[in-house]
Amino acid sequence: MKELPTFLSRRDFLGRSLGTGLVLGAPNILRAATSGGSDKIHVAIVGFGKQAEVLFNCLKNIPGLHFQAVCDISKSKLQRGVGQIRVHQGSAPKGYEDIDEMLAAEKGLDAAIVATPDFWHSPHTVKCLDAGLHVYCEKMMAHTIDAARDMVHAMERSGKLCQIGHQRRSNPRYRYTLEQLIHGKKICGQIVNCNGQWNRSLGASADIGGEKLHKSAIVPTEVLNRYGFKDMHQYMNWRVYRDLSGGPISDLGAHQIDIFNWFLGVAPKRVYATGGNSYFKNREHFDNVMCLFDYDTPHGEVRAFYQVLTTTSYGAGFYESFMGTEASIKISEISHNSIIYREDGAPNWDDLVARGFLSRKAVPAPPPPSADAVASYESAPPEAFDLPGGFNKPAHQPHLENFFEAVRGKATLNCDARHAFESEAPIFWVNPSALSKQPIEFTKEHLHV
Repeated sequence: MKELPTFLSRRDFLGRSLGTGLVLGAPNILRAATSGGSDKIHVAIVGFGKQAEVLFNCLKNIPGLHFQAVCDISKSKLQRGVGQIRVHQGSAPKGYEDIDEMLAAEKGLDAAIVATPDFWHSPHTVKCLDAGLHVYCEKMMAHTIDAARDMVHAMERSGKLCQIGHQRRSNPRYRYTLEQLIHGKKICGQIVNCNGQWNRSLGASADIGGEKLHKSAIVPTEVLNRYGFKDMHQYMNWRVYRDLSGGPISDLGAHQIDIFNWFLGVAPKRVYATGGNSYFKNREHFDNVMCLFDYDTPHGEVRAFYQVLTTTSYGAGFYESFMGTEASIKISEISHNSIIYREDGAPNWDDLVARGFLSRKAVPAPPPPSADAVASYESAPPEAFDLPGGFNKPAHQPHLENFFEAVRGKATLNCDARHAFESEAPIFWVNPSALSKQPIEFTKEHLHV
């Protein structure tokens, strides 16, 4: 495939939500307060579990970072973090159990990476912002909507940058699809429906720890209690507890629902959700959740269906799809899960193929109907095209690159705390709708900062 056409310059392509007054566009506080001077950025990593390791493997590819401190309540995770950084940069960072001790002792820090459990995101982010650090915080912003509000207020009070880890916002495939194809070429026509899912197998959803847990990984009970955990099961499986997280709809679903809100450019007007403990009977959070969002967009009504299942991997894992009158787009961080279908009768895309915007995809012809098939009004099979390629970095790296370029004053954030809040706010109401078995009509009070 030819080299991709140059990206459009970033613009405020997200519109105003009808009925709520929310703006899902670029907020005012986007750039670092100062720029210039040394390009070296001194970084602390707060929390060094599995997600922090994913981020660190991306951070190692970004030049100009000096990892000065690591903080984690687990001695084994702290030692692993210090060791990995020592190998990477040739010098060891200082290790801390307590973030307050770290912030008091460490001078010259510029930024913090917050990758702790969800219920610690807000306290840790607010502490770092108030200490004068720029913050990259993993999504979901927090375990409650009020805690997420605190993060927005801290960002705006401090004047520091706060990027939330909805990494698809910086993914070249997603940005290209939205800016060049959906907005630029109007390739979908009128979008009328969206679908998304994250299906995860029982094995990947099972409890962590138990008898297989190595003794070195055990955190003393008094330390666990000091930091909000009852025992090691809570510590290892915090995602299934209501006081510590939003459950699967937050942990997994936040990715796809964020894309609905970003691509449509408005907040939904209502949600109706259902869920249950279909397999994991003793968990506080539902193991399977399905929800339907209704949107009023400038181009008409859109309904978006989403499911998160933790009892099956069927259905190609995770993706989002946008179905329009002229084309449908299925998009994912995984390239082979991304494809565009042109509706029969829509304008042909020969020019887009010739100019390198798209490439045709070979799709097997459907089998002929069987002799006893009932006659029906069938649509012609759609023509299939590949979404643009050329993206070979780890999934989180472009988002981290965007954050540090903004810290240097050379870029604007793709997903700051206010922007993320406006997109995440509807997600906080999925579990209440599923628990009450009632739709929730969104008002300004449901969605505002």
